[in-house]
Amino acid sequence: MNISARNALKGTVTDIAKGQIVAKVKVDVGGQTVCSIVSVEAVDDLGLKVGDEISAIVKATEVMLAK
Repeated sequence: MNISARNALKGTVTDIAKGQIVAKVKVDVGGQTVCSIVSVEAVDDLGLKVGDEISAIVKATEVMLAK
């Protein structure tokens, strides 16, 4: 994965709460929890599941997830 964002935090998915359209993904980053609201489609496309090692990419206005 190559991205231009400088604020990529590596962590572990600890919880995924899916709604009808969006999902709240919790990521443990060094003992701190980062939450991201993403589409259910994004969770499914990435194949995210609890225990996955992922990167949370932080932008000024949002947190994106990458796997």
